[in-house]
Amino acid sequence: MIQVILTTHILQPLQIILLIVVTALFIGVFIANRVIRRRMRRHAKQSEFTNQVMLEALKNSKNNVLQWNIREKYTTQLYGDMLPSGTITDEDWKKHVHPDDLLQALHCLHQLMEGKIKLADFNYRWNYEFDDNKPPRWGYFNNTSIAEFLPGHDLPVTVISTLTDEADMRQAQREDRELADKFKLIFEHSIVGMSFYSPEGYLLDANKVMREICHFDNEENDAFFSQVNMFDLPPFNELVNRNNIEGFWVCYQSIIPERNIHDYLEIRLHPIRDDQGKIIYLSVSARNITEERELYLQNKMNDIQLRHANEEIKKYETELRYMMENCQIQPWRIKLKENIIEFYKDLTTIDKTFTLEQLHTIFCNKEDDFVREMLNLAEAISKPVLWVGQVLPVVSEKHTEPQWVQINSIPEYDENGQLTGSFGIWRNIQGLMNKQEQLKRETERANDSGHQKSVFLANMTHEIRTPLNAIVGFSDLLQAVDDTEQKRELIRIIHNNCDMLLRLINDILVLSSVDSTGLELIPERVDFSKEFDTVCQSLAQRIEEPGVEFQKENPLPSLMVTLDNGRIQQVITNFVTNAVKNTHQGHIRVGYCVEDTADGQNLYVYCEDTGSGIPEEARARIFERFVKLNEFVQGTGLGLSICKAIIEKCGGEIGVDSEVGKGSTFWFRLPIEVISDNR
Repeated sequence: MIQVILTTHILQPLQIILLIVVTALFIGVFIANRVIRRRMRRHAKQSEFTNQVMLEALKNSKNNVLQWNIREKYTTQLYGDMLPSGTITDEDWKKHVHPDDLLQALHCLHQLMEGKIKLADFNYRWNYEFDDNKPPRWGYFNNTSIAEFLPGHDLPVTVISTLTDEADMRQAQREDRELADKFKLIFEHSIVGMSFYSPEGYLLDANKVMREICHFDNEENDAFFSQVNMFDLPPFNELVNRNNIEGFWVCYQSIIPERNIHDYLEIRLHPIRDDQGKIIYLSVSARNITEERELYLQNKMNDIQLRHANEEIKKYETELRYMMENCQIQPWRIKLKENIIEFYKDLTTIDKTFTLEQLHTIFCNKEDDFVREMLNLAEAISKPVLWVGQVLPVVSEKHTEPQWVQINSIPEYDENGQLTGSFGIWRNIQGLMNKQEQLKRETERANDSGHQKSVFLANMTHEIRTPLNAIVGFSDLLQAVDDTEQKRELIRIIHNNCDMLLRLINDILVLSSVDSTGLELIPERVDFSKEFDTVCQSLAQRIEEPGVEFQKENPLPSLMVTLDNGRIQQVITNFVTNAVKNTHQGHIRVGYCVEDTADGQNLYVYCEDTGSGIPEEARARIFERFVKLNEFVQGTGLGLSICKAIIEKCGGEIGVDSEVGKGSTFWFRLPIEVISDNR
């Protein structure tokens, strides 16, 4: 019992220790397992990342990876596009290797498969085309192969090959060589001198033009420029800072006595830098512009002379054009061979062209000697021509009626002396003829005006003396008469003569104001209908002939307008006064009406009589000054001219309709604005 208890007491610590050990072992295994699993995950991620990196590297490098199975004798494509099916036998592989490269490739692969070498690097060409009916497509590959061994074996089981496609690289190298050759050819045969210097300023190379500019000793080199630093020569020693080289362009007179250079050069310096901005070359281009400069100076002098000549020619052409336009002159040329006549705007620009048949039809007077000679045109223009006459307006479109022209021409001959035509000027002198005709009319008018003024003065003397004599004589007689009726009759006669004298003086004053300061109007608002009644009532008293009836036509009870009532009444009074003087039987009718037109309203006033009438040839000058159709009728010949001046000043028109033996109707028409329409 005691032994069992002791044993029990002894076993309890051992169990505890054992439990602790087992627990620690379990914890250790658990921790180790966690560590191993974490490491495995990390290694797996690293492997996955490495595989992705390798795949991206293979993809970006455009490489192919092949695995050679030595025992089975076939090749598997691990990556790339060399094998469209992914696997190929050794025999098929040999068929796609270029025959010239096959022996070398097989030799290297056999050494790897036999374990003689572990690494082989060789090149061969590969045919991408697997269709025997199509031509081969060759690619250039650099092959790097590694033999793969299993532990404990002396011979490899597989060969892993990495093939880099060098077709693009070789193409790029070939293009680089071709481009370099082209640049070299361009550099050597450039029309501009070119050279390259080191950053320190020493000559590296120069093309043919630069060697000629610099007078090199030979086609290859020059002792002077090979030894002298660029920065010690002009203009570089003046323009370039060696410590901070910048490009420049300059035109410079280069003088280098050692090389017998005394030329004007166009020089350009351009530093060539690498990616970091460091200067690796200095490019210098030069062009000899000595001859160009001399040519430029000569051209400049020629330009100055030419500009002066052009200015003189332009001045001459301007003066000639001014003279031709203002004198209505056109150069013209007859070409017999072409059967045409040409008219020019100036001495070179053709304005119009006609056939010679058309030329024959433009002359108005067919019986003129020159016109008849023009029927035989070659004979007519074989001598100088000077002719003045009328022609139809075929040259200028400004005229429609026949024009007076002056034609001058001289014959033209070819180098064989044959008549080819004529050249001359065609001058429109219609204006000159019109001026002459106008001068003739004005001379006649001046003479007539002088005559009219003489008649006017005589009339004035008579017209003024007649009422004055009546006034003076009847005034003296009035003192000796005692009878009331006789006195009343004498007073009436004196009053009429005073009125006549007053009208005469008023006409002279109005005419004087028109000539000196112009006619003055004073518009006012009036009822024309009432004013018309008033003036008619006064005018009716002037009719003394028993066989003449005064008639008035006033269609409106009221007509409010704005006008110079005094001047209008003066015109109506003059119309009626003339009618009274020339009408001895019938009637004198005075009236008005308002006309509606597209432009507004007009006031039409007329005075109709049954007098002697006015001949048609006299109507055109009836409104001129000092014109009296009947010298036996009292008057100055100024009334109608004053009426015309008044109506035109008001913006209206005046006229007369007449027939000899039946009477006349004097009228005027004024634009008005009716203020209040009471019709």
